[in-house]
Amino acid sequence: MKTIIKKIDANKIDMRFILEAGSILKKGGLVAFPTETVYGLGANALDEEAAKKTYAAKGRPSDNPLIIHIADVQALEEIAVNIPAEVEDLAEHFWPGPLTLILEKSPVVPYGTTGGLDTVAVRMPSNLVARELILASGGYVSAPSANISGRPSPTTAEHVRQDLEGKIPMILDGGSVEIGLESTILDMTVSPPMILRPGAITLDMLEEVIGDVSVDQTILGNESDIPPKAPGMKYRHYAPKAKLVIVEGNIREETLAIRQLAYEAAREGRKIGIIASGETVDFYTHGLVKNIGSRENEKTIAKNLYAILREFDEEEVDEIYSESFSRRGMGRAIMNRLEKAAGHLRISAAAVVKRQRFHRIVFVSQSDTCRGPMAAELLRQKELKQEYVIDSRGMVVLFPEPANQKAEAVMKSVQLTLEKHTAHALSETEIGEDILILTFEKKQKEKIIAEYGNPENVYTLYEFIGEEAEFESPYGKPLQAYGECLEKISESIEKLTEELNSFTE
Repeated sequence: MKTIIKKIDANKIDMRFILEAGSILKKGGLVAFPTETVYGLGANALDEEAAKKTYAAKGRPSDNPLIIHIADVQALEEIAVNIPAEVEDLAEHFWPGPLTLILEKSPVVPYGTTGGLDTVAVRMPSNLVARELILASGGYVSAPSANISGRPSPTTAEHVRQDLEGKIPMILDGGSVEIGLESTILDMTVSPPMILRPGAITLDMLEEVIGDVSVDQTILGNESDIPPKAPGMKYRHYAPKAKLVIVEGNIREETLAIRQLAYEAAREGRKIGIIASGETVDFYTHGLVKNIGSRENEKTIAKNLYAILREFDEEEVDEIYSESFSRRGMGRAIMNRLEKAAGHLRISAAAVVKRQRFHRIVFVSQSDTCRGPMAAELLRQKELKQEYVIDSRGMVVLFPEPANQKAEAVMKSVQLTLEKHTAHALSETEIGEDILILTFEKKQKEKIIAEYGNPENVYTLYEFIGEEAEFESPYGKPLQAYGECLEKISESIEKLTEELNSFTE
Protein backbone atom coordinates (compact mmCIF):
# COMPACT_ATOMS: atom_id res chain seq x y z
CA MET A 1 0.00 0.00 0.00
CA LYS A 2 1.28 3.47 -0.90
CA THR A 3 0.91 6.08 1.83
CA ILE A 4 0.02 9.57 0.56
CA ILE A 5 1.23 12.47 2.71
CA LYS A 6 -0.66 15.76 2.37
CA LYS A 7 0.67 18.92 4.01
CA ILE A 8 -2.16 20.96 5.48
CA ASP A 9 -2.18 24.35 7.19
CA ALA A 10 -4.66 24.79 10.05
CA ASN A 11 -4.76 28.54 9.30
CA LYS A 12 -5.70 27.95 5.66
CA ILE A 13 -7.18 24.49 5.37
CA ASP A 14 -7.32 22.97 1.88
CA MET A 15 -10.73 21.31 1.96
CA ARG A 16 -9.79 19.10 -1.01
CA PHE A 17 -7.44 17.17 1.25
CA ILE A 18 -10.02 17.05 4.04
CA LEU A 19 -12.73 15.67 1.74
CA GLU A 20 -10.32 13.12 0.29
CA ALA A 21 -9.35 11.95 3.78
CA GLY A 22 -13.00 11.95 4.89
CA SER A 23 -13.90 9.73 1.95
CA ILE A 24 -11.21 7.22 2.94
CA LEU A 25 -12.66 7.06 6.46
CA LYS A 26 -16.23 6.66 5.21
CA LYS A 27 -15.10 3.70 3.13
CA GLY A 28 -13.53 1.98 6.14
CA GLY A 29 -9.94 3.12 5.58
CA LEU A 30 -7.42 4.74 7.93
CA VAL A 31 -6.04 8.29 7.97
CA ALA A 32 -3.42 9.71 10.35
CA PHE A 33 -4.10 13.31 11.34
CA PRO A 34 -2.86 15.95 13.79
CA THR A 35 -4.55 16.84 17.05
CA GLU A 36 -3.36 19.26 19.74
CA THR A 37 -2.05 16.30 21.81
CA VAL A 38 -0.43 13.79 19.43
CA TYR A 39 -1.13 12.51 15.92
CA GLY A 40 -4.11 10.15 15.79
CA LEU A 41 -4.83 7.16 13.56
CA GLY A 42 -8.37 7.82 12.43
CA ALA A 43 -11.05 5.32 11.47
CA ASN A 44 -14.84 5.27 11.33
CA ALA A 45 -15.67 4.75 15.00
CA LEU A 46 -18.99 3.07 14.24
CA ASP A 47 -17.48 0.53 11.84
CA GLU A 48 -16.30 -2.67 13.55
CA GLU A 49 -14.16 -3.66 10.58
CA ALA A 50 -12.42 -0.28 10.61
CA ALA A 51 -11.55 -0.85 14.25
CA LYS A 52 -9.95 -4.16 13.30
CA LYS A 53 -7.84 -2.38 10.69
CA THR A 54 -6.69 0.09 13.35
CA TYR A 55 -5.53 -2.67 15.67
CA ALA A 56 -3.79 -4.46 12.79
CA ALA A 57 -1.94 -1.35 11.55
CA LYS A 58 -0.68 -0.49 15.03
CA GLY A 59 -0.07 -4.05 16.20
CA ARG A 60 -2.29 -3.03 19.11
CA PRO A 61 -3.98 -5.54 21.47
CA SER A 62 -7.71 -5.63 20.73
CA ASP A 63 -8.62 -5.19 24.42
CA ASN A 64 -7.09 -1.70 24.40
CA PRO A 65 -10.03 0.70 23.88
CA LEU A 66 -10.07 3.46 21.26
CA ILE A 67 -11.12 7.07 21.84
CA ILE A 68 -13.96 8.41 19.70
CA HIS A 69 -13.32 11.96 18.50
CA ILE A 70 -16.29 14.23 17.88
CA ALA A 71 -16.65 17.77 16.57
CA ASP A 72 -19.69 18.99 18.54
CA VAL A 73 -21.21 18.21 21.94
CA GLN A 74 -24.55 17.11 20.47
CA ALA A 75 -22.79 14.12 18.92
CA LEU A 76 -22.53 12.62 22.43
CA GLU A 77 -26.21 11.72 22.42
CA GLU A 78 -25.66 9.22 19.60
CA ILE A 79 -22.83 7.28 21.21
CA ALA A 80 -23.39 7.59 24.97
CA VAL A 81 -26.27 6.97 27.42
CA ASN A 82 -26.97 7.98 31.02
CA ILE A 83 -24.74 11.02 30.60
CA PRO A 84 -24.03 12.65 34.00
CA ALA A 85 -25.01 16.29 34.48
CA GLU A 86 -21.38 17.28 35.19
CA VAL A 87 -20.47 16.47 31.58
CA GLU A 88 -22.14 19.67 30.40
CA ASP A 89 -19.91 21.76 32.71
CA LEU A 90 -16.79 19.84 31.69
CA ALA A 91 -17.58 20.27 28.01
CA GLU A 92 -18.19 23.98 28.48
CA HIS A 93 -14.82 24.48 30.20
CA PHE A 94 -12.52 21.99 28.43
CA TRP A 95 -14.01 21.16 25.00
CA PRO A 96 -12.65 21.47 22.48
CA GLY A 97 -9.43 20.41 24.20
CA PRO A 98 -7.31 17.61 25.67
CA LEU A 99 -9.95 15.97 27.90
CA THR A 100 -11.40 12.51 27.25
CA LEU A 101 -14.54 11.42 29.12
CA ILE A 102 -15.50 7.80 29.74
CA LEU A 103 -19.26 7.26 29.59
CA GLU A 104 -21.70 4.38 29.18
CA LYS A 105 -21.80 3.46 25.51
CA SER A 106 -24.92 3.31 23.38
CA PRO A 107 -25.73 0.24 21.25
CA VAL A 108 -24.53 2.04 18.12
CA VAL A 109 -20.89 1.86 19.26
CA PRO A 110 -19.35 -1.51 18.37
CA TYR A 111 -17.39 -3.46 20.97
CA GLY A 112 -14.51 -3.49 18.53
CA THR A 113 -14.08 0.22 19.20
CA THR A 114 -14.41 -0.04 22.99
CA GLY A 115 -12.11 -3.02 23.44
CA GLY A 116 -15.06 -5.17 24.55
CA LEU A 117 -16.16 -2.72 27.26
CA ASP A 118 -19.62 -1.27 27.90
CA THR A 119 -18.05 2.16 28.21
CA VAL A 120 -16.89 4.54 25.52
CA ALA A 121 -14.06 7.12 25.61
CA VAL A 122 -14.95 10.42 23.92
CA ARG A 123 -13.21 13.73 23.32
CA MET A 124 -13.46 16.82 21.13
CA PRO A 125 -10.05 17.93 19.83
CA SER A 126 -9.24 21.63 19.48
CA ASN A 127 -7.07 21.17 16.38
CA LEU A 128 -9.02 22.64 13.44
CA VAL A 129 -7.73 20.08 10.94
CA ALA A 130 -8.91 17.27 13.19
CA ARG A 131 -12.37 18.78 13.62
CA GLU A 132 -12.86 19.38 9.91
CA LEU A 133 -11.82 15.79 9.22
CA ILE A 134 -14.30 14.49 11.80
CA LEU A 135 -17.15 16.41 10.17
CA ALA A 136 -16.11 15.31 6.67
CA SER A 137 -16.06 11.64 7.69
CA GLY A 138 -19.48 11.50 9.32
CA GLY A 139 -18.87 12.85 12.82
CA TYR A 140 -17.30 9.92 14.72
CA VAL A 141 -13.62 9.10 14.34
CA SER A 142 -11.85 6.58 16.56
CA ALA A 143 -8.22 7.57 16.87
CA PRO A 144 -5.49 6.05 19.01
CA SER A 145 -2.02 7.52 18.60
CA ALA A 146 -0.68 6.98 15.08
CA ASN A 147 2.32 4.81 15.91
CA ILE A 148 3.29 1.18 16.27
CA SER A 149 1.83 -0.01 19.56
CA GLY A 150 4.25 0.45 22.44
CA ARG A 151 6.42 3.01 20.63
CA PRO A 152 6.68 6.69 21.60
CA SER A 153 3.61 8.53 20.40
CA PRO A 154 4.04 10.68 17.26
CA THR A 155 4.18 14.45 17.59
CA THR A 156 5.02 15.10 13.92
CA ALA A 157 3.88 13.57 10.63
CA GLU A 158 7.43 12.28 10.13
CA HIS A 159 7.06 10.16 13.26
CA VAL A 160 3.88 8.69 11.77
CA ARG A 161 5.63 7.98 8.49
CA GLN A 162 8.46 6.16 10.25
CA ASP A 163 6.00 3.78 11.92
CA LEU A 164 3.08 3.42 9.50
CA GLU A 165 4.24 4.13 5.95
CA GLY A 166 2.88 1.41 3.70
CA LYS A 167 0.27 0.38 6.28
CA ILE A 168 -2.24 3.22 5.87
CA PRO A 169 -3.41 5.14 2.78
CA MET A 170 -3.00 8.74 4.01
CA ILE A 171 -1.25 11.02 6.48
CA LEU A 172 -2.37 14.63 6.95
CA ASP A 173 0.76 16.60 7.84
CA GLY A 174 -0.23 19.52 10.06
CA GLY A 175 3.22 20.16 11.51
CA SER A 176 4.26 19.69 15.14
CA VAL A 177 1.53 19.24 17.72
CA GLU A 178 0.90 21.80 20.44
CA ILE A 179 0.91 19.73 23.65
CA GLY A 180 2.83 16.53 23.00
CA LEU A 181 1.14 14.23 25.55
CA GLU A 182 -2.16 12.38 25.17
CA SER A 183 -5.36 13.77 26.66
CA THR A 184 -6.42 13.49 30.28
CA ILE A 185 -8.93 10.65 30.68
CA LEU A 186 -11.70 11.12 33.24
CA ASP A 187 -14.03 8.21 34.10
CA MET A 188 -17.54 9.63 34.54
CA THR A 189 -19.12 6.23 35.28
CA VAL A 190 -17.89 6.26 38.91
CA SER A 191 -18.44 8.62 41.82
CA PRO A 192 -16.48 10.71 42.34
CA PRO A 193 -15.18 10.85 38.76
CA MET A 194 -11.71 9.30 38.46
CA ILE A 195 -8.66 10.32 36.44
CA LEU A 196 -7.43 7.20 34.63
CA ARG A 197 -4.75 8.92 32.59
CA PRO A 198 -3.20 12.30 33.51
CA GLY A 199 -2.68 14.96 30.89
CA ALA A 200 -2.74 18.71 30.32
CA ILE A 201 -6.09 19.04 32.09
CA THR A 202 -4.97 18.55 35.68
CA LEU A 203 -6.70 17.39 38.85
CA ASP A 204 -6.91 20.95 40.20
CA MET A 205 -8.45 22.21 36.98
CA LEU A 206 -11.13 19.51 37.04
CA GLU A 207 -11.98 20.00 40.70
CA GLU A 208 -12.50 23.72 40.14
CA VAL A 209 -15.34 22.81 37.77
CA ILE A 210 -17.05 19.72 39.23
CA GLY A 211 -15.72 19.34 42.78
CA ASP A 212 -14.19 16.10 44.08
CA VAL A 213 -12.21 14.04 41.59
CA SER A 214 -10.22 10.93 42.49
CA VAL A 215 -7.06 9.59 40.84
CA ASP A 216 -6.48 5.96 39.86
CA GLN A 217 -3.64 4.86 42.14
CA THR A 218 -2.24 2.54 39.45
CA ILE A 219 -1.32 5.52 37.23
CA LEU A 220 2.27 5.39 38.48
CA GLY A 221 2.13 1.75 39.48
CA ASN A 222 3.11 -1.54 37.90
CA GLU A 223 1.48 -3.45 35.06
CA SER A 224 -1.93 -4.94 35.77
CA ASP A 225 -4.05 -7.82 34.49
CA ILE A 226 -7.20 -5.74 34.97
CA PRO A 227 -8.90 -4.86 31.64
CA PRO A 228 -8.15 -1.18 30.98
CA LYS A 229 -10.86 1.43 30.69
CA ALA A 230 -8.26 3.95 29.53
CA PRO A 231 -6.21 3.60 26.32
CA GLY A 232 -2.52 2.96 26.80
CA MET A 233 -2.74 2.12 30.50
CA LYS A 234 -2.37 -1.67 30.47
CA TYR A 235 0.74 -2.41 28.43
CA ARG A 236 4.29 -1.08 28.30
CA HIS A 237 3.82 2.00 26.22
CA TYR A 238 5.62 4.98 24.70
CA ALA A 239 8.85 2.98 24.88
CA PRO A 240 12.12 3.64 23.05
CA LYS A 241 14.11 0.69 21.72
CA ALA A 242 16.83 1.08 24.36
CA LYS A 243 16.23 0.32 28.02
CA LEU A 244 15.06 3.44 29.81
CA VAL A 245 15.77 3.89 33.52
CA ILE A 246 14.40 6.69 35.68
CA VAL A 247 16.83 7.92 38.34
CA GLU A 248 14.90 9.22 41.35
CA GLY A 249 16.01 11.55 44.14
CA ASN A 250 16.48 15.25 44.67
CA ILE A 251 17.91 17.14 41.72
CA ARG A 252 21.46 17.16 43.07
CA GLU A 253 21.41 13.42 43.75
CA GLU A 254 19.95 12.68 40.33
CA THR A 255 22.54 14.66 38.40
CA LEU A 256 25.42 13.20 40.40
CA ALA A 257 24.07 9.67 39.99
CA ILE A 258 23.43 9.96 36.26
CA ARG A 259 26.80 11.58 35.75
CA GLN A 260 28.49 8.66 37.51
CA LEU A 261 26.42 6.02 35.64
CA ALA A 262 27.24 7.65 32.31
CA TYR A 263 30.93 7.81 33.21
CA GLU A 264 30.98 4.11 34.09
CA ALA A 265 29.21 3.29 30.84
CA ALA A 266 31.70 5.31 28.81
CA ARG A 267 34.60 3.42 30.40
CA GLU A 268 32.91 0.16 29.38
CA GLY A 269 32.30 1.34 25.82
CA ARG A 270 28.51 1.58 26.11
CA LYS A 271 26.59 4.39 24.41
CA ILE A 272 24.35 6.11 26.94
CA GLY A 273 21.55 8.61 26.44
CA ILE A 274 20.65 11.15 29.13
CA ILE A 275 17.34 13.00 29.46
CA ALA A 276 18.24 16.24 31.24
CA SER A 277 16.39 19.44 32.01
CA GLY A 278 17.48 22.87 30.89
CA GLU A 279 18.61 23.55 34.43
CA THR A 280 21.02 20.57 34.53
CA VAL A 281 22.04 19.83 30.93
CA ASP A 282 25.44 21.56 31.20
CA PHE A 283 26.45 19.49 34.23
CA TYR A 284 26.84 16.22 32.31
CA THR A 285 30.17 15.36 30.72
CA HIS A 286 29.59 11.88 29.22
CA GLY A 287 26.83 10.29 27.19
CA LEU A 288 24.46 11.70 24.59
CA VAL A 289 22.68 14.44 26.53
CA LYS A 290 19.34 15.88 25.42
CA ASN A 291 17.60 18.88 26.93
CA ILE A 292 13.94 17.94 27.39
CA GLY A 293 12.86 21.40 28.55
CA SER A 294 12.67 23.62 31.60
CA ARG A 295 11.41 22.56 35.01
CA GLU A 296 10.04 26.08 35.29
CA ASN A 297 7.82 25.43 32.25
CA GLU A 298 6.64 21.82 32.27
CA LYS A 299 4.79 22.31 28.98
CA THR A 300 8.18 22.30 27.23
CA ILE A 301 9.02 18.96 28.84
CA ALA A 302 5.69 17.45 27.79
CA LYS A 303 6.08 18.65 24.20
CA ASN A 304 9.60 17.29 23.80
CA LEU A 305 9.34 13.92 25.58
CA TYR A 306 8.26 11.63 22.75
CA ALA A 307 10.43 13.34 20.15
CA ILE A 308 13.50 12.87 22.34
CA LEU A 309 12.75 9.18 22.88
CA ARG A 310 12.53 8.73 19.11
CA GLU A 311 15.79 10.63 18.60
CA PHE A 312 17.56 8.19 20.92
CA ASP A 313 16.24 5.36 18.73
CA GLU A 314 17.80 6.95 15.66
CA GLU A 315 21.12 7.35 17.44
CA GLU A 316 21.07 3.73 18.65
CA VAL A 317 22.00 4.25 22.28
CA ASP A 318 22.38 1.18 24.48
CA GLU A 319 20.61 2.60 27.52
CA ILE A 320 18.87 5.81 28.57
CA TYR A 321 18.94 7.46 31.98
CA SER A 322 16.33 10.08 32.78
CA GLU A 323 15.98 12.58 35.57
CA SER A 324 12.62 12.44 37.33
CA PHE A 325 10.16 15.31 37.45
CA SER A 326 7.51 16.71 39.74
CA ARG A 327 4.46 14.50 40.21
CA ARG A 328 2.16 17.48 40.63
CA GLY A 329 0.13 19.24 37.94
CA MET A 330 1.42 18.54 34.43
CA GLY A 331 4.33 16.67 36.01
CA ARG A 332 1.96 13.83 36.92
CA ALA A 333 1.32 13.24 33.22
CA ILE A 334 5.00 13.51 32.33
CA MET A 335 6.00 10.98 34.98
CA ASN A 336 3.15 8.67 33.99
CA ARG A 337 4.46 8.52 30.41
CA LEU A 338 8.06 8.13 31.57
CA GLU A 339 7.08 5.29 33.90
CA LYS A 340 5.26 3.50 31.07
CA ALA A 341 8.14 4.08 28.66
CA ALA A 342 10.60 2.69 31.21
CA GLY A 343 8.45 -0.31 32.05
CA HIS A 344 8.60 1.04 35.63
CA LEU A 345 12.39 0.62 35.78
CA ARG A 346 13.79 3.11 38.27
CA ILE A 347 16.76 3.32 40.60
CA SER A 348 17.54 5.35 43.69
CA ALA A 349 19.86 8.26 42.98
CA ALA A 350 20.94 8.27 46.61
CA ALA A 351 22.04 4.63 46.39
CA VAL A 352 24.26 5.40 43.38
CA VAL A 353 25.67 8.53 45.00
CA LYS A 354 26.57 6.65 48.20
CA ARG A 355 28.76 4.27 46.21
CA GLN A 356 31.19 7.14 45.74
CA ARG A 357 33.01 8.69 48.71
CA PHE A 358 33.82 11.98 46.95
CA HIS A 359 32.12 13.67 44.01
CA ARG A 360 34.31 16.73 43.77
CA ILE A 361 38.03 17.37 44.32
CA VAL A 362 39.35 20.89 44.90
CA PHE A 363 43.07 21.70 44.93
CA VAL A 364 43.77 24.79 47.04
CA SER A 365 46.91 26.90 46.60
CA GLN A 366 47.70 30.48 47.59
CA SER A 367 46.65 32.36 44.44
CA ASP A 368 45.21 29.62 42.16
CA THR A 369 47.54 30.49 39.33
CA CYS A 370 50.13 27.70 39.44
CA ARG A 371 50.17 24.63 41.70
CA GLY A 372 46.40 24.19 42.00
CA PRO A 373 45.49 24.43 38.33
CA MET A 374 48.48 22.24 37.36
CA ALA A 375 47.38 19.50 39.77
CA ALA A 376 43.75 19.75 38.64
CA GLU A 377 44.62 19.43 34.97
CA LEU A 378 46.98 16.51 35.59
CA LEU A 379 44.29 14.63 37.52
CA ARG A 380 41.72 15.22 34.77
CA GLN A 381 43.97 13.25 32.42
CA LYS A 382 44.03 10.15 34.62
CA GLU A 383 42.03 6.95 34.17
CA LEU A 384 39.79 7.19 37.20
CA LYS A 385 37.27 4.50 38.06
CA GLN A 386 34.82 7.11 39.23
CA GLU A 387 34.14 10.56 37.87
CA TYR A 388 34.90 13.66 39.86
CA VAL A 389 34.32 17.36 39.34
CA ILE A 390 37.93 18.55 39.55
CA ASP A 391 38.62 22.20 40.34
CA SER A 392 41.25 24.47 41.85
CA ARG A 393 40.83 27.48 44.12
CA GLY A 394 43.04 30.07 45.83
CA MET A 395 43.26 31.29 49.42
CA VAL A 396 43.79 34.88 48.25
CA VAL A 397 42.41 35.85 44.83
CA LEU A 398 41.81 39.55 44.33
CA PHE A 399 40.66 39.32 40.72
CA PRO A 400 40.14 36.52 38.14
CA GLU A 401 43.61 36.42 36.61
CA PRO A 402 44.92 33.74 34.21
CA ALA A 403 47.46 31.05 35.03
CA ASN A 404 51.08 32.02 35.69
CA GLN A 405 52.99 32.21 32.39
CA LYS A 406 55.80 29.98 33.64
CA ALA A 407 53.28 27.42 34.86
CA GLU A 408 51.69 27.44 31.40
CA ALA A 409 55.09 27.01 29.79
CA VAL A 410 56.02 23.90 31.78
CA MET A 411 52.54 22.42 31.24
CA LYS A 412 52.98 22.83 27.48
CA SER A 413 56.22 20.85 27.78
CA VAL A 414 54.06 17.82 28.71
CA GLN A 415 51.44 18.59 26.03
CA LEU A 416 48.93 20.13 28.44
CA THR A 417 47.67 23.68 28.81
CA LEU A 418 46.19 26.05 31.37
CA GLU A 419 45.18 28.67 28.82
CA LYS A 420 41.47 28.47 29.74
CA HIS A 421 42.10 28.67 33.48
CA THR A 422 40.94 31.66 35.53
CA ALA A 423 41.77 32.01 39.21
CA HIS A 424 38.91 31.80 41.72
CA ALA A 425 38.89 32.25 45.47
CA LEU A 426 37.89 29.41 47.80
CA SER A 427 34.35 29.88 49.10
CA GLU A 428 31.74 28.08 51.16
CA THR A 429 30.42 26.35 48.02
CA GLU A 430 33.59 24.23 48.01
CA ILE A 431 32.86 22.91 51.51
CA GLY A 432 30.81 19.71 51.74
CA GLU A 433 30.87 16.17 53.04
CA ASP A 434 31.41 14.72 49.54
CA ILE A 435 34.05 17.29 48.51
CA LEU A 436 37.73 16.48 48.96
CA ILE A 437 39.90 19.55 49.56
CA LEU A 438 43.64 19.10 49.00
CA THR A 439 46.03 21.90 49.95
CA PHE A 440 49.71 22.24 49.12
CA GLU A 441 50.81 23.55 52.51
CA LYS A 442 49.78 22.82 56.10
CA LYS A 443 49.10 26.49 56.82
CA GLN A 444 46.48 26.51 54.06
CA LYS A 445 44.77 23.47 55.55
CA GLU A 446 44.80 25.00 59.02
CA LYS A 447 43.35 28.28 57.77
CA ILE A 448 40.48 26.48 55.98
CA ILE A 449 39.68 24.49 59.11
CA ALA A 450 39.70 27.64 61.22
CA GLU A 451 37.57 29.68 58.82
CA TYR A 452 34.97 27.04 57.98
CA GLY A 453 34.36 25.39 61.34
CA ASN A 454 36.49 22.25 61.09
CA PRO A 455 34.98 20.86 57.84
CA GLU A 456 35.41 17.24 56.83
CA ASN A 457 37.80 16.01 54.17
CA VAL A 458 40.46 18.74 54.25
CA TYR A 459 44.01 17.38 53.80
CA THR A 460 47.32 18.41 52.39
CA LEU A 461 47.98 16.58 49.13
CA TYR A 462 50.99 14.76 50.62
CA GLU A 463 49.02 13.85 53.75
CA PHE A 464 46.20 12.29 51.72
CA ILE A 465 48.61 10.01 49.82
CA GLY A 466 50.40 9.03 53.02
CA GLU A 467 53.56 11.10 52.79
CA GLU A 468 55.10 13.84 54.92
CA ALA A 469 56.27 16.85 52.92
CA GLU A 470 55.07 20.16 51.48
CA PHE A 471 55.02 21.74 48.06
CA GLU A 472 56.96 24.94 48.01
CA SER A 473 55.64 27.66 45.76
CA PRO A 474 57.89 28.32 42.74
CA TYR A 475 56.55 31.87 42.48
CA GLY A 476 59.31 34.37 41.62
CA LYS A 477 61.82 31.65 40.84
CA PRO A 478 63.36 30.59 37.49
CA LEU A 479 61.50 28.43 35.00
CA GLN A 480 63.47 25.42 36.21
CA ALA A 481 61.77 25.68 39.62
CA TYR A 482 58.36 25.51 37.94
CA GLY A 483 59.45 22.39 36.08
CA GLU A 484 60.63 20.77 39.31
CA CYS A 485 57.32 21.69 40.97
CA LEU A 486 55.39 20.12 38.08
CA GLU A 487 57.45 16.95 38.38
CA LYS A 488 56.67 16.64 42.11
CA ILE A 489 52.99 17.31 41.54
CA SER A 490 52.91 14.71 38.76
CA GLU A 491 54.36 12.06 41.07
CA SER A 492 51.78 12.92 43.72
CA ILE A 493 48.91 12.82 41.23
CA GLU A 494 49.94 9.29 40.22
CA LYS A 495 49.66 8.20 43.86
CA LEU A 496 46.44 10.18 44.32
CA THR A 497 44.95 8.33 41.34
CA GLU A 498 45.81 4.99 42.93
CA GLU A 499 44.28 6.13 46.22
CA LEU A 500 41.06 7.31 44.61
CA ASN A 501 40.69 4.16 42.54
CA SER A 502 41.18 2.03 45.67
CA PHE A 503 37.85 3.34 47.02
CA THR A 504 35.99 1.18 44.48
CA GLU A 505 37.85 -2.06 45.20
